[in-house]
Amino acid sequence: MDEPLIATLVSQFYARVRRDPDLGPVFNHAIRDWDHHLETLTAFWSALLLSPERQAGPRYKGNPMAAHLKHLERLTPALFDRWLALWSQATADVLPPDAAADALAKAARIATSLQLGLFYRPAA
Repeated sequence: MDEPLIATLVSQFYARVRRDPDLGPVFNHAIRDWDHHLETLTAFWSALLLSPERQAGPRYKGNPMAAHLKHLERLTPALFDRWLALWSQATADVLPPDAAADALAKAARIATSLQLGLFYRPAA
């Protein structure tokens, strides 16, 4: 796996997200500059999926939780399930099987973490 392959994965995945009847409206409302956002997401996934010596260009320095908190009123746990289902399809279509399994496992951990941060409110 290398950065160009991850860029292809990110591009194909978010093309699906943008067309999805559930996710599309949320993402298209939140993202104004898709070209820039795809660069950011490629850096994010490259940092997660590649060893440091295989990463090219500037690395991701964002805060996914803060980015998602800005759109909390539009988010639901079900949307994370849909996002993960599309990610699973895209990784299976683009990546070799072992890399697809690794990318899916990491995405599942991210989805769980974000959902806990956004929606989990234990009783006081």
